[in-house]
Amino acid sequence: MTASVFIGTSVDGFIARLDGGLDWLPAGGGEPHGYDEFMASVDALVVGRNTFEIVLGFDPWPYHDKRVVVLSSGPLDLAEVRGGKVEQMAGTPAEIVAQLAASGAHHLYIDGGITIQRFLAAGLIDRLIVTRVPVLIGEGVPLFGSLPGDVRLDHLATRSYPSGLVQSEYRIAPKTPE
Repeated sequence: MTASVFIGTSVDGFIARLDGGLDWLPAGGGEPHGYDEFMASVDALVVGRNTFEIVLGFDPWPYHDKRVVVLSSGPLDLAEVRGGKVEQMAGTPAEIVAQLAASGAHHLYIDGGITIQRFLAAGLIDRLIVTRVPVLIGEGVPLFGSLPGDVRLDHLATRSYPSGLVQSEYRIAPKTPE
């Protein structure tokens, strides 16, 4: 099982405004920067409830017929999803990964600030693709939070785009014995 993150941040490290707003992102995602190719490689998306509720407001549904797993222990109204395959799960990141692996998933897209932070803290993220948008928003939802220890990264590539987007790709480095 591989779990990847593909996310945009402001240069100051925020993935959304405090109210969840994404108005600072380039319209339509900006120029092509590998998202479509990444999505084609993914079996399922794992998103937190907050991210799911924000995405519900997008028209059209951005994930098409891709399997979307919403993490929430409370009730969710999935009837609002227009044309998507959405299900709800609850549990630890390790339990979620085990359930998805048992159902045949091989590549997970982990999305949403808290969800990314929890999977990263659990040691379950394999690859990070972070696209920095040339804007400072001053405050918002941070991509990264506290961790139980350092997470070493192996740099794979950095690409820049005419609009000013700068994308860096990392593999989580294997832990070295202490």
